[in-house]
Amino acid sequence: MRLFRNFSSPAGNVRLSGGKVYLRPPAERDWRPYVEVRAQSRKFLEPWEPAWPPDALAREAYFRRLNRYAADWRDDVGHSFFIFHKEDDTLMGGISLSNVRRGVAQCGTLGYWIGEPHARRGYMTESLRLMIDFCFGQLALHRIEAACLPHNDASQQLLRQAGFTQDGYARKYLKIRGEWHDHLLFSLLVEDHKSKSLD
Repeated sequence: MRLFRNFSSPAGNVRLSGGKVYLRPPAERDWRPYVEVRAQSRKFLEPWEPAWPPDALAREAYFRRLNRYAADWRDDVGHSFFIFHKEDDTLMGGISLSNVRRGVAQCGTLGYWIGEPHARRGYMTESLRLMIDFCFGQLALHRIEAACLPHNDASQQLLRQAGFTQDGYARKYLKIRGEWHDHLLFSLLVEDHKSKSLD
């Protein structure tokens, strides 16, 4: 049984290329590398993510995820990418924009993860820059939002270095590992990004 329906979506052959990494939408052939890096990094990732379901790394669950990604691209409500090392095509992590709102808002919510072997090497910093350019360029958004746990110093530093500003503190904002947790809220405006690019 084929679980992945090949939606016609704006994703196409989109590829965002940087110096050490490139981003492209997830594909069927990525299932095994995805499972390998996620399984290897499970203890590293779990403190920051929603509770993993029992079938989190199953092939069927991965293809359901692809179905959702494709539908989100088609409907312009989400845009997901995997992060690859440019030299050897190793799948290292993921970065996505979800909850895209058009109309008077023109904004979306950023999320990201990186496998433990690839953390703290600058790959996510470069990936975030590529994603920001995509959001403000190709998607023509005005605002990008992000949230992180108050004790996630690495994520806070990543966002601040990219020009994000802390907007507030949201109580019981997201359910992480089965419990509701407070989060710090950050945002980046296209005006901020243009100003930083001119510096």
